[in-house]
Amino acid sequence: MRKAVLPTLLVSSIAAAALMTSSQAFAYGAGDFFTRVGVAQVEPTSDNGEILGGAGVDVDSDTNFAFTLGYRFHDKIGVELLAALPFKHDLQVDGVTGGSTEHLPPTLTLQYYPLGGTESRVQPYVGAGVNYTRFSDEKTDIGASLELDDSWGAAGQVGIDLLIDDNWALNAAAWYIDIDTDARVNGDPAGTVEIDPVVVMAGLSYRF
Repeated sequence: MRKAVLPTLLVSSIAAAALMTSSQAFAYGAGDFFTRVGVAQVEPTSDNGEILGGAGVDVDSDTNFAFTLGYRFHDKIGVELLAALPFKHDLQVDGVTGGSTEHLPPTLTLQYYPLGGTESRVQPYVGAGVNYTRFSDEKTDIGASLELDDSWGAAGQVGIDLLIDDNWALNAAAWYIDIDTDARVNGDPAGTVEIDPVVVMAGLSYRF
């Protein structure tokens, strides 16, 4: 059964941030370079498509270290690139075979900070952009070769920083990413695998 520990952490962090107040002021806006580091969970959608003439595919979740790099070119507008160590997912093709694959999902988003340029300690943001996913090391339990094509897709993001001081903040963020990949088994087209995950990350933010 899939677990949802990080989504729970995200909700808890946002709730805690909304309740906390502080009289201390922090500059937060145009000209900031920042990085966010933490642990991210990739949770695929519950329906992962069909291959081999109708066999359902199930893709398990995975958790790994992730980080971002971003820049605020306006108090309320910025860009951020998400990167991570490879995620490994177990696959199950109903009635046929199990297997696994690894992928890297770099995601670039244009972000909007509604409270940017203010002295608010709590800084929410939303973003939209594009994802590129590269698959590697595909395997099946029955020895058949499996290839998953690299994927381009849209991405959406929500997040929040809870500022600790002028440089450090607690961060929680989530992305929805459109990841659809054409599959080939033993070199022949076999169908489409739809991963379409929610990626949830919790960690720290540091701005330069």
